[in-house]
Amino acid sequence: MLSLISGQALAADAISAEPATVHDWSGVYIGGQIGYGFGRTDAAYNLPNTPTIRGSQNYDTDGFLGGIQLGYNYQINSTVLGVEADFSGADIKGHSDEINVGGGDTYDTKVDWFGTLRARAGYAFDRTLIYGTGGLAFGSVENQYLDGPLNSSEKNTKVGWTIGAGMEQAITDHWSAKFEYQYVDLRDQTIDYGANSNTTFDNTFNTVRIGMNYKF
Repeated sequence: MLSLISGQALAADAISAEPATVHDWSGVYIGGQIGYGFGRTDAAYNLPNTPTIRGSQNYDTDGFLGGIQLGYNYQINSTVLGVEADFSGADIKGHSDEINVGGGDTYDTKVDWFGTLRARAGYAFDRTLIYGTGGLAFGSVENQYLDGPLNSSEKNTKVGWTIGAGMEQAITDHWSAKFEYQYVDLRDQTIDYGANSNTTFDNTFNTVRIGMNYKF
């Protein structure tokens, strides 16, 4: 009887001594996200020898966005390295005040879509991953000069860069939820009106997004 009791006690000790399962972040994943974009566009007007024309404006841009992402993580102890590509449809837009009072002319900016291709590096606290991210950004940007004597617009696919950070929480071995911030710079865009006459727009904005990933 004593040998049976001691054997059961040893078995219980062995079970309690087994290490807890640690979440493995390695693998390919796919997911979706929604969020909000916001920023401030600086439109700088250039026309020499015309100091009475007020052409420069700063104005807010904002709007919703949503899309998909695909990525891969590789875990080394608690360090997680990876790469991620995402694509989002967007309605990030803004409208300036009247440029010249009484003239009716204004600036408009709109981002229809954008995507990124980024490296990720983070530290895993078991099922919680804190990471930084950065890389290439690209997107469709339209800037317009409306209702003035020089109606004009410029719409292009611009290429720039992005940097950000986020947190991801594993819910199961396959599903995880994340929150992420990015700063996106799609570089300057210029509308030319004629010799030495143009407006240059800086195409920058911020994004905050929540999403879900499924790891295979």
